[in-house]
Amino acid sequence: MDALTHRLSNWLIEHADECVAALAELVRIPSLVGQEEAAQDWMAQQYRAAGLEVDVFEADRTAAQAHPAFVDSGIPFAGRPNVVGRWRGVGGGRSLILNGHTDVVPPEPLSAWSFDPFGAQVVIGEDGRRRMYGRGALDMKGGLIANLFALRALQACGVRLRGDLILESVIEEEAGGGGGTLACFLRGHRADGFIASEPHWDDITIAHPGILYFRIVVPGRGAHAGRAHHGVNAAVEAAPIIAMLGEWDRERAERLHHELFERLEPSARRSCHLNVGVVRAGDWPSSVPSQAEIEVRLSFLPGETEAGIREEVAARVNAVAQRSSWLREHPPKLEFFGWHTDPWLQDERHPFVQEFAQCVRALRQDATLPTMRPWASGPPPILAGGTAGLDTRFAGLYGVPALAWGPKGGNMHAADEYVDLDSVLAVAHVLAVFAARWCGVVADESGTGDLAN
Repeated sequence: MDALTHRLSNWLIEHADECVAALAELVRIPSLVGQEEAAQDWMAQQYRAAGLEVDVFEADRTAAQAHPAFVDSGIPFAGRPNVVGRWRGVGGGRSLILNGHTDVVPPEPLSAWSFDPFGAQVVIGEDGRRRMYGRGALDMKGGLIANLFALRALQACGVRLRGDLILESVIEEEAGGGGGTLACFLRGHRADGFIASEPHWDDITIAHPGILYFRIVVPGRGAHAGRAHHGVNAAVEAAPIIAMLGEWDRERAERLHHELFERLEPSARRSCHLNVGVVRAGDWPSSVPSQAEIEVRLSFLPGETEAGIREEVAARVNAVAQRSSWLREHPPKLEFFGWHTDPWLQDERHPFVQEFAQCVRALRQDATLPTMRPWASGPPPILAGGTAGLDTRFAGLYGVPALAWGPKGGNMHAADEYVDLDSVLAVAHVLAVFAARWCGVVADESGTGDLAN
């Protein structure tokens, strides 16, 4: 396996420019949630060119909606296919899914960017490392290309896997994954292990909290500001609810802790969050707002349930409403929408997790490997929980061990998002080596025997 490890590293270094060019081509395809078709077509072309068995399909909404973990983005699935490529093994090994999504969040405000959000511009930093800027370069087209080049490196090095290696390019992860990764599982794409090459460079993510979106619609009564006493200001009525949410967030932060979610930043002692993300009220300074809307993202921990959180949200909003003579008679409307999931926890003692962690740490600390040389002196990633929802949670529902780990970069979901291009090669190398170890390989053409031994 040491010989194969070096062969894979050398091939990736020799084809580094090709890897960067492929990533640039993908980043230059705008693929906002709901507009993934062109990027998915491009991914299907890459999988076919690699000789994979390719399944291009649109999610079955009826089947997906029937699943309790389904998150409805509200966007039709027509014209938004998932793409799954299978490299069949010769038999007798374990299978592996390498998963990624082409959908990206909007780049607005464009004025905040120093680069074209879809220009894929490469800049050499003061530290000498090359960074590619662009929406989705980090989250997570860099991971998708790392998956692809991991497979291509294995093929180019004459490796024959025992188990199947499956590459998935999915839609709408950013909107909950109901029409993407969940749809792939529902279609029957399963494996003995699942890796989402999301940008988690410093941690191998094996958990995330539960997530719930909700909206509180507060009624008022419109009037001209010069006769405001004839109206009821919905913004003013909403203010105590917003204050309650802020206090509830602080109370939960002090009371609720889970060690796994605090490993990356132990000094913060913060495991969960309640974020008032959107507040809307009124449309003119001289008009009394007749309605206010508050949209919230709340995360919750193992031991709590989505059903229990929903009940507590309703009770707390109602308690505030009872203190207002107007809201007692005109109660706020509570709506749950978008993201919802119970916490996901992967047993860190599972052989899949332990074998992958050992592989990453060993390679990251090996300065003899060209792909790893920039990282050899840095700390290895730790097993930890992440704070954002991931498609890995769907694997757990099907009994498939899963984790997330991928390229390094910055400004994810923000202006001037970038990916470190050296890290894309490093991730491709780790994934290729791990696939060989996990799936197993047969003797190479030189007759040196079973490379897995």
